[in-house]
Amino acid sequence: MLEKNKRIEILHTVIDVLTVEETIERVKEYIDEGCGLHLMGVNADKINMLNENERLKTIVNGCGIINADGASVVLASKYLKKPLPERVAGIDLMLDLVQLASREHYKVFLLGAKQEIVEKTKAVLLDNNPGLEIVGIRNGYFKEENWREVAEEIRKSGAQLVFVGITSPLKEYIVENFQKEQHLNCVFMGVGGSFDVISGSIPRAPIWMQKCNLEWLFRVMQEPKRLFKRYFVGNWKFIMAVVKEKRKEN
Repeated sequence: MLEKNKRIEILHTVIDVLTVEETIERVKEYIDEGCGLHLMGVNADKINMLNENERLKTIVNGCGIINADGASVVLASKYLKKPLPERVAGIDLMLDLVQLASREHYKVFLLGAKQEIVEKTKAVLLDNNPGLEIVGIRNGYFKEENWREVAEEIRKSGAQLVFVGITSPLKEYIVENFQKEQHLNCVFMGVGGSFDVISGSIPRAPIWMQKCNLEWLFRVMQEPKRLFKRYFVGNWKFIMAVVKEKRKEN
């Protein structure tokens, strides 16, 4: 029987009080038990998004594991006197879980991004993780009418761990369908643009920026037109909402 995680709530968003290592151990338990899991990471942008989208909010808050994938969320938790232990960065957690899959002989499926990118991601992961078994890949360019077909492809592959490189909220809608309508008992993890980074299609922030929690700034510098509003306007919106919540509590 899987135990429930200790959780807090920030701006109507449930978040688990878990470290990276604890998260990895919990994922292992889900796979070994053969239980389906939607492994979720939330940052300021995702919290802003779900507070404007009731369907997304319901899906996110219903996930079995919800990590703080954003330094701003961890800082907010401390400001609100319900501290989270650390940030659980999505791409790093993905790579940790790939290593886990390699050690434990779990079967992996890569879903999302362009075909050439997901193919390159597979090649890089196999090169870096001897013994890793990637049982299937599929690009993220398919319509809702093809969801059942994609789910069957995953089912037939025998995948236990599925990394989903599709943008939100479409990714959440797809995973919800796969679990509730197609009855897939895999562990699903949304990984955003991680396939692009792993494949070498776009660079990752330098280590010093990662350690200073400035990866978001590096991303804005890479794609200012697309990401300026999300991070600068979005982060300010998140900060103001957190301050407002603090005042309510006082």
